[in-house]
Amino acid sequence: MSNLFGRFRRGRTPTPGQNNGQQAAPNISAYPPPPSPGIPGQGQPGGPGRVAAKPLFLCKPFVTSQLVKGSFSTIVVLPKYVDQGEWLALNIFEFFDMLNRFFGVVQEFCTQKNCPSMSAGPGLDYTWLDSNRKPLRLPAPQYIEYVLLWISNRINDEAIFPTKSAGTTTATAATPSAMRSGSASGAALTQGGETWVGKDGGFPQNFLATCKAIYKQMFRVFAHIYHTHFDKMLHMSLEAHFNSLFAHFIHFSRTFDLLEPRDVEPLRALIDTFEEQGLFKDVSSAKVQ
Repeated sequence: MSNLFGRFRRGRTPTPGQNNGQQAAPNISAYPPPPSPGIPGQGQPGGPGRVAAKPLFLCKPFVTSQLVKGSFSTIVVLPKYVDQGEWLALNIFEFFDMLNRFFGVVQEFCTQKNCPSMSAGPGLDYTWLDSNRKPLRLPAPQYIEYVLLWISNRINDEAIFPTKSAGTTTATAATPSAMRSGSASGAALTQGGETWVGKDGGFPQNFLATCKAIYKQMFRVFAHIYHTHFDKMLHMSLEAHFNSLFAHFIHFSRTFDLLEPRDVEPLRALIDTFEEQGLFKDVSSAKVQ
C-alpha cells in the first residue's frame, strides 16, 4: 500500500489467536499439520434440520446495541484519488486484526470439547478442504487457527499484498476512484489491454479473488462466534463493539461485492435486522460509480 496508509507494517500483523499481546491456547502446533496447501472448505450440513430457539444475538436489546448510530456509508466509500486495491488491502488488514482480537477474547471457551465442529448454527458445519479437496470436519478452534494462519500468510505475502507501491497509487486523476468508471468490483486502470482491481497499485491479477476468499473465511469466524460464543461477548459487555465491527464488515462487503448471497445465510437474519435499523442505507451512493 502507498505511503498514504503506510503500507502494511509487518510487525502489526496479528498472530493467530493473539490476545492482548499474549499467545492464547490452543496453539496450532498442538494439532497435526494443516492440510497442504490448506484450502478453506465449503459449508456442509451438520445434520437434519431442527427447530431452534431464537439466537441470543437476535434478541433485544442486544441486536440493537451499536457504537455507531446511523449508516456506515461514509466510512466504507472509496476515497477520491485512492486506488481501490489500496483501499481493499487496508480495510481487509484492519478487519482481520480486529476479528483476531475478538476471537482472542473468546478463545479460552472455544475448545474441542465445547466446539467439536465449526458450527454456524443448527444444521451447518463448515469443513476444511485438504490438498485433494477432500472435506475435513475439524473442531472449531482448529479450523479457526488454520483460517487465521491461512489469512496471515497471504497478508504477509509480498506477491499478493506488496508493501512497496508501484507507480503512482494516490493523489492522481488517473486512479479508479477519480475516474469513477466501472463497478465497485471491476474498477481498475486500463493498461496494455488488461484490467484488474489494484493493478495501478502493484497488486497482482488475482488480488480481488484472494480478497474474496479471505473475506469468506472471516465471515465464517464471525458466524461461529455469533452462534456459539455471543453469550461471552455479553458477559464482557462487548456486544456493541462486536455488532459495530460486523455491520462495518458487511457494509464494506456490499460496497465492493466481496461476499456471495449464499455466504451470508448463517447470519442473514442479523444482517436484515441491521438493514432495518438503517445501518446500510444509501449503499448505492457509497459504491464506485
